[in-house]
Amino acid sequence: MADEYEVLREKLDRIEQGVASLQRTMPRGVRIRSTRRLWGLPLYEIASGPDPEKGEIRGHARAVIAIGDIATGIVAIGGMARGIVAIGGAALGIISAGGVSAGALLALGGLAIGGIACGGVAVGGMAFGGLAVAVFPVGGLAIKL
Repeated sequence: MADEYEVLREKLDRIEQGVASLQRTMPRGVRIRSTRRLWGLPLYEIASGPDPEKGEIRGHARAVIAIGDIATGIVAIGGMARGIVAIGGAALGIISAGGVSAGALLALGGLAIGGIACGGVAVGGMAFGGLAVAVFPVGGLAIKL
């Protein structure tokens, strides 16, 4: 019985060493934040990748200029971006550009929805694209509202 316990203890020690080794080599996220503030927000923040200490699997940057997996700011750049100027895979703002883009004034992207929309599928007041749906549409298939 004591021998079995020792064998199990050695196996457990090897497993713990392996886990510790993996934790050291796991990719860490990037977190950079400005100490300067404007309107109560950091001037810039970069947040990319996981942060185990905060329990985040994606970085969420919140600043005047925000760059991250998820970005919220005056200028936001990221996978999901929300801001006055937003650039990202999914972008929401006054002026936006991305795969899926919604902009109150201007939207550019694969799917663009906005006052002026330009993209593969464009919907808005003025729309330019392969499929354009708008009051003033221009495109391969233009549908006037």
